Amino acid sequence: MEQFGIIHFGLFCLAVMLLNATPGPDTAYIVGRSIAQGRTAGLISALGISVGCLFHAFASAFGLTAIIATSALAFTIIKLAGGAYLIYLGVRMLFSKPAVLIARSTEPERRPLQKIFWQAVLTNILNPKVVLFFLSFFPQFVSTDANHKTSAFLLLGATFVLMSTLWNSGTAFLAGTLARRASQNPRYKLWLERFVGTAFVGLGIKLLLTKH
Repeated sequence: MEQFGIIHFGLFCLAVMLLNATPGPDTAYIVGRSIAQGRTAGLISALGISVGCLFHAFASAFGLTAIIATSALAFTIIKLAGGAYLIYLGVRMLFSKPAVLIARSTEPERRPLQKIFWQAVLTNILNPKVVLFFLSFFPQFVSTDANHKTSAFLLLGATFVLMSTLWNSGTAFLAGTLARRASQNPRYKLWLERFVGTAFVGLGIKLLLTKH
């Protein structure tokens, strides 16, 4: 990878793996959708998160991430929007009518997959911690004298997206499988969704209250 201006590529992959294993808004969304609507919805959520990561990869490669991170107003707007969006999703899950949730378990084919996908994209894009991660983490693995820094950033971004997609897809598959086994008890599934909704609200509040 040194010919592309990338250094310590193995360490980069290890760090990405550890990052993916750390729970956050993206993982919470994927698990929530998998529990509520099954493995297909979870996998679509994972793809949406990956598209959001692609956005950040291109933004970091072409300088937009740096502009956002250095602009206090832009960063604050993204942080507030991201926190509010997580709270909105959580509240919807908390106050969904039980009859609707039971219908989801008995009619698994009726899934708004397009809506799930774009919600996942927004969940990732509106997470300011992802912006900071791409800004502070990626440059450490690009040589200062690299001739094509943009290409190096894009290659690191592609690696990040690929590894994240594999991890998130596995998470969705596992959560969806467990939810399928619990689908014979709609009340249990209802409480699972309430739990995930509460986690969403908690993450949103934490994001809003974070100063940095």
